Amino acid sequence: MNGIYTIGLLVLSNSFMTIAWYGHLKFNEIKSFNNLGLFAIILISWGIAFFEYCFQVPANRIGYQNNGGSFSLVELKVIQEVITLVVFTVFSLLFFKNEILRLNHFIGFIFLVLAVYFIFKK
Repeated sequence: MNGIYTIGLLVLSNSFMTIAWYGHLKFNEIKSFNNLGLFAIILISWGIAFFEYCFQVPANRIGYQNNGGSFSLVELKVIQEVITLVVFTVFSLLFFKNEILRLNHFIGFIFLVLAVYFIFKK
């Protein structure tokens, strides 16, 4: 059950991370954000990223096998990277309509899934 909680928390964490890292690129479409300087945008993104840590830290603590979780440190990192890729892909397709997934992107995704396979192979 720890594994499911860990993955759920990582999905939430990565959702906030993606919004913090890339969401500000859409701020120019919001009239009240047009006059904000870079420092203000950084502070807003930092505020959003706070919630990333509110989910990321518990996910790693719950999921880490030395704390009674299901995953080694390397496994946690690989899971996090794949979740990041999935969340980013969904985010970019929903919010950035001009982004197109190409064959080379899918091939790269397949290699990442293969990385997961090899990391988890005993």
